[in-house]
Amino acid sequence: MRRLWLLFVLSVFMLPSLQAQDTLQMQIPPHEYDSLILTPDLPEPVFVEQSSQTAIRTKKHSPKTATWLALIPGAGQAYNHKYWKMPIVYAGFGVTCYFAITNNNEYQLYRAAYDYKTGINLNVSDKAKEEAAKYTEDNLITLRDYYRRNMELSWIITALWYVLQIIDANVDAHFFYYEIDDNLTLQVEPQCVIKNNLSYENNIGVKLKLNF
Repeated sequence: MRRLWLLFVLSVFMLPSLQAQDTLQMQIPPHEYDSLILTPDLPEPVFVEQSSQTAIRTKKHSPKTATWLALIPGAGQAYNHKYWKMPIVYAGFGVTCYFAITNNNEYQLYRAAYDYKTGINLNVSDKAKEEAAKYTEDNLITLRDYYRRNMELSWIITALWYVLQIIDANVDAHFFYYEIDDNLTLQVEPQCVIKNNLSYENNIGVKLKLNF
């Protein structure tokens, strides 16, 4: 009888502790036991939202933009960071425009001289009168046509140079991200091949080594 009474008392005192354990197991999922045991003192993680726009931070080098900028001579080369080409572009325009203007002035001079010589126009400059007195009508026609052809050719070359610098800017923009590796080289090295240690016959030559 005493044993039954003792078991009853013990069961009464142990019931609250069993209920507390069941409550703890219901509140904490089983898969979180390990994290609670292994990392009890770690701070709570902080999640930072990242905007989708930050994924692309660098603006792509656009060949179309380079082409439009190249409509202004030298601007396309500056956009491609090929600053050393800008003086070449301007020098080309300077040379072609110089010859175009010079030949145009000579053409205007000998045309006026021919008109004065033939009596078409007597209101010409003194320089034109001097050239008219120096040359015959046929010579004046030849000189006039010669400088006219040179003038037209100079302007055509100027236009071609303008188009060429646009094409150059477009091509450089396409190859803006193209990098040439140092391994892509052709190496020339001297070579000496000994056939055997007991012989004095050696082969001396040059070895070409191309790395890809």
